[in-house]
Amino acid sequence: MFDYETLKIIWWCFVGVLLIGFALTDGFDFGVGMLLPFLGKNDVERRIIINSVGPTWEGNQTWLITAGGALFAAWPLAYAAAFSGFYVALMLLLFSLFFRPVGFDYRSKIADPRWRSFWDWALFAGGFVPALIFGVAFGNLLQGVPFRFDDTMRLEYIGGFFGLLNPFGLLAGLLSVAMLLMHGATFLRTKAGGVVAERAGRVAIFAALLTIILFAAGGIWIANGFVGYRITSIPDVNTAFMPLAKTVTQSAGAWMDNYARSAWLWAFPAAGFVGALGSMALSVLKRPVLAFLSSGLAVAGIILTAGASMFPFVMPSSLDPRSSLTVWDVVASHKSLGIMFWVVVIFLPIVMFYTAWIYRVLRGKVDEQHIQENTHSAY
Repeated sequence: MFDYETLKIIWWCFVGVLLIGFALTDGFDFGVGMLLPFLGKNDVERRIIINSVGPTWEGNQTWLITAGGALFAAWPLAYAAAFSGFYVALMLLLFSLFFRPVGFDYRSKIADPRWRSFWDWALFAGGFVPALIFGVAFGNLLQGVPFRFDDTMRLEYIGGFFGLLNPFGLLAGLLSVAMLLMHGATFLRTKAGGVVAERAGRVAIFAALLTIILFAAGGIWIANGFVGYRITSIPDVNTAFMPLAKTVTQSAGAWMDNYARSAWLWAFPAAGFVGALGSMALSVLKRPVLAFLSSGLAVAGIILTAGASMFPFVMPSSLDPRSSLTVWDVVASHKSLGIMFWVVVIFLPIVMFYTAWIYRVLRGKVDEQHIQENTHSAY
């Protein structure tokens, strides 16, 4: 139905939708987890915070699993390069995610406050560490990853975990943490009442302001002297070819090329700023649902800004720019993309409908009285 070039672009869009879906759903789980030890001043308040995401957090992780599966199936070279280059970071990410199911299930098994406090901090780590790592990873993608392919397409990676913790990578990591903290705080305010909601509102205002500052700082950095990547020659993009068949150069300001060619792309960073400003203003006005929707707009806008800046690059190489992986040369075969396209077209709307239905069923605030009366409930 579609030619190869069109399917390559469609799958770039699909991967972006899955990443945004993950950030919008599991992202506020991360934010709530980061807030747990600080906004809950006693066990009842902490159980209110946990119960705000307790019924849905497992379902939200479907987006992460699906995104990983799509990356493996549609972009196999990127999957291989990312898991080789970011191996230690990915292992740290997975181990931190382990704290979430264990923390949710085990915290209430023993009434000892020290036991519960330990798992509260474990849930904090399960929110903070993934948020930081995802941001650091995006920051390093924008700078280029130290890998290359030889003439036989064997992958070589030169670098280490601590090399990822460079100034721009850490800035991107802090932006990710602030962004998801804002998203989590606005969500918590829609689910909790009383003092917990008031504290969440104050955090939402601060996190939104911090998001605006960090996003602006990253944009200014990229626009002024930041080295990006630019394709100078490439085979017919409607055909299959190896990454080394193209030529790529590094140039200051190259990540701004797409915005110069297509002015409408400025809508993405504008959405990031408008969403964060709106979330901050609506939190001040005590409109929690609208503040949450506005924070979602900011999250989507920030992720789309990174994607629009890098397109068509998926994973640039700082060692050998020719080895950089792009939308045009990272993908699976034409037939594979075509089959998977119909799988996504059929099942993605079902997942989105089911997710929306679940949140409709579970709408409303956490019942504080029920939590107080049931001291041995699941959370």
